[in-house]
Amino acid sequence: MKIIRFKSISAAFFMTATLLFPGGSLTAQKSATIKIYPDHAKDTIPKEIYGQFAEHLGTCIYGGLWVGENSKIPNTNGYRTDVLNALKELNVPVLRWPGGCFADEYHWMDGIGPKDQRPKMVNNNWGGTIEDNSFGTHEFLNLCEMLGCEPYISGNVGSGTVEEMAKWVEYMTSDGDSPMANLRRRNGRDKAWKVKYLGVGNESWGCGGDMRPEYYADLYRRYAVYCRNYDDNRLYKVASGASDYDYNWTEVLMENIGRRMHGVSLHYYTVTGWSGSKGAATVFDQNDYYWTIGKCLEIENVIKRHCDIMDKYDREKRIGLLVDEWGTWWDEEPETVRGHLYQQNALRDAFVASLTFDVFHKYVSRVKMANIAQIVNVLQSMILTNDKGEMALTPTYHVFNMYKVHQDALNIPLSVACDMMNVRDNRTIPMLSATASRDKNGSVHISLSNIDAQETQTVSVDISGLKISKVMNGTILTSANLTDHNTFEKPQTIIPKEFKDAKITNGVMQIKMPAKSIVTLELK
Repeated sequence: MKIIRFKSISAAFFMTATLLFPGGSLTAQKSATIKIYPDHAKDTIPKEIYGQFAEHLGTCIYGGLWVGENSKIPNTNGYRTDVLNALKELNVPVLRWPGGCFADEYHWMDGIGPKDQRPKMVNNNWGGTIEDNSFGTHEFLNLCEMLGCEPYISGNVGSGTVEEMAKWVEYMTSDGDSPMANLRRRNGRDKAWKVKYLGVGNESWGCGGDMRPEYYADLYRRYAVYCRNYDDNRLYKVASGASDYDYNWTEVLMENIGRRMHGVSLHYYTVTGWSGSKGAATVFDQNDYYWTIGKCLEIENVIKRHCDIMDKYDREKRIGLLVDEWGTWWDEEPETVRGHLYQQNALRDAFVASLTFDVFHKYVSRVKMANIAQIVNVLQSMILTNDKGEMALTPTYHVFNMYKVHQDALNIPLSVACDMMNVRDNRTIPMLSATASRDKNGSVHISLSNIDAQETQTVSVDISGLKISKVMNGTILTSANLTDHNTFEKPQTIIPKEFKDAKITNGVMQIKMPAKSIVTLELK
């Protein structure tokens, strides 16, 4: 056994950890310490980090968000009422649409006008499903208004034209006496929508056109010129950025596009590989679980390296890094449609969500948005639905609900000293993760994840600098097994519960965290 020290790039964030022998066993010590550094708090956690992503993929849109006005499933103007209400509870800040790979085959004029006159198309990316375009621009932007969130439009660069994207921007955002604004009015919407975020293509290195970064950079410059600001609407233009470890892509875009973009995207999935079986969402052992944690936490190194490249060209951090696709990717559930990416969501996935947020919070000086993939029925979704009108909230949904207290709050740096574990693929993971923030009302929220699958941890938190005296309330998410998940038959297998095992004495908070648990505390 030896002691090692890690230093984070976050101001005043240090980790002291005990490195254990390979093989996965831990020492008898099951305690950890955290120190809070309120004097170093300077960056706000953008609420957009808690963004969502809805693609025309499987039953994310049709059957998930949208059933139509004539459906027997209770709906509000065609939107599933149960799903709509569940999403309102999350305070969704931004919603990305229509893709994903679908975006670069989507022609927006097919999705406007009378629904019975909209042309159908084949969704070539996702299972060859017939798309009837009944959910289009109006349906999406009206949904965003109902949720009170910012729309994030992904424009078609791969198979579209500059003119097509320019006219779409005019259609959505112009209040003038212009051709596209008047077409929108004829389709039933008089006042223009507010559309802030515009993605200029998606995964242009792959399904969005298989481009080289130099070629895409030139295309971006051209498209961005003609996507104009109308009236008082101001676009935040996002370049199609890198996948995972493609640091050259970011280098080329920063050098060739620079401040012509407001943000650049990054995609990172917790996935075992892109060929063959990815493993089942609900059938795995502890070794698989710990590997997943290691792969999930690797996003920090990826973000740091992309940030370092961006810092070379943009020291003032004017350009945001948007992780607009992230989450777990497992095998599709048995007896579901191939290519629809319907997967279950276990307690393991909840940890991927909480730990990823902990990482995002450390880099909010550069990371300005994130969008989990995806909102309903696809990959690491918030909600599962079926055609019987049933709905189940996933463990990931509950993490988003527990963590929403950090939206637009001041990030408070902290240090964690805890046991570490070596896992396969030569990764080392901590047994505890945490994040803290102070909201506009002065309340401090601390979220903690006990990653240890077997042992309770006693956590001591030095909060002497916070001038806090009381734990107002606490919430815990855990279950008997890491593989546990919510189903339509048993939708409350994993739900948040009240947590009372935290006490403050003389500036130190003692927390007894059960194995494999996630806790959020409010302090005043």
